[in-house]
Amino acid sequence: MNKLLMLTFLLFGMNSNPFYAQQTQHNNSSSNDYVGYLFTYFKGNAVKDEAICYAISDDGYKYLALNQNQPIIDSKLISSTGGVRDPHLLRSEDGKTFYMVVTDMTSHKGWDSNRAMVLLKSSDLINWTSSVVNIQQKYPGHEELKRVWAPQTIYDSAVGKYMVYWSMKHADGPDIIYYAYANADFTDLESEPKQLFFPKNGKSCIDGDIVNKNGLYYMFYKTEGDGNGIRMAITDSLTSGRWIEQPGYKHQTKDAVEGSSLFKINNSNTYILMYDVYMKGKYQFCESIDLDTFKIIDKDVSMNFHPRHGSIIPITKEERARLISAFGMSSAID
Repeated sequence: MNKLLMLTFLLFGMNSNPFYAQQTQHNNSSSNDYVGYLFTYFKGNAVKDEAICYAISDDGYKYLALNQNQPIIDSKLISSTGGVRDPHLLRSEDGKTFYMVVTDMTSHKGWDSNRAMVLLKSSDLINWTSSVVNIQQKYPGHEELKRVWAPQTIYDSAVGKYMVYWSMKHADGPDIIYYAYANADFTDLESEPKQLFFPKNGKSCIDGDIVNKNGLYYMFYKTEGDGNGIRMAITDSLTSGRWIEQPGYKHQTKDAVEGSSLFKINNSNTYILMYDVYMKGKYQFCESIDLDTFKIIDKDVSMNFHPRHGSIIPITKEERARLISAFGMSSAID
């Protein structure tokens, strides 16, 4: 049996295995404790809008901006470029710590102008410590590096560490999705970047977004330069290089899209795939149970702000109250 068939058998075997069906994300906050959602996003390509913003929702469909839709952190204090984009937020396995990673970039300097990302850590979602990781300066062999885009974090249970993954482009080569493990205090990367995903066509891929469902890792990513759009691949081992690319596209529009992100509706089997329809200045939300077929649910979603590439996590009653107390919530922003 060849390797692809073996992996296919393994993946489908996992989907039907009760052991894997019972697996969930392990942390000290039970899914039953979650009463809402925190949406972390940035707003646009102006320097003032390349910053981290918050919004919250009680049901995952109706969102209200916090802090009058203004940044919750001054980008100049945490970045090397003066701006940050593409915030991705993750709750730790212990449920008590939060990790955020962002692109260290201001677009007015050019799309090939950044070499770094920012790693942030918090215990309350309000106060953050941060550190800049400049890939070109930290690691040899990246002299022709042009950009470091859209980092995200996931817990790799196989090694008990947090993996940071992102896309990079060198010289005239394709955008490639890389990974490295963060150190214990989430202030730096402790390993050299390695290629995470090897698409069959060898073309560019950006904006990887990985979720663990029933013991399998589903990665949504945007293809670049060859049938642009959001596709999906599956593996049972994050760093094995064995990804099964699924046919077709997961976005549900003919417009250009980027920055896809997936989250799960609390206490349900429903997943929401959202992405940035960046040429139209809007977001689109789609719903799925199986992560294979998606339907547009834009009519069910409302926001009093206009987000760009962001992420959503579930929050507890205490966290919701703390966020509103710290930043305030308004229904009048647009």
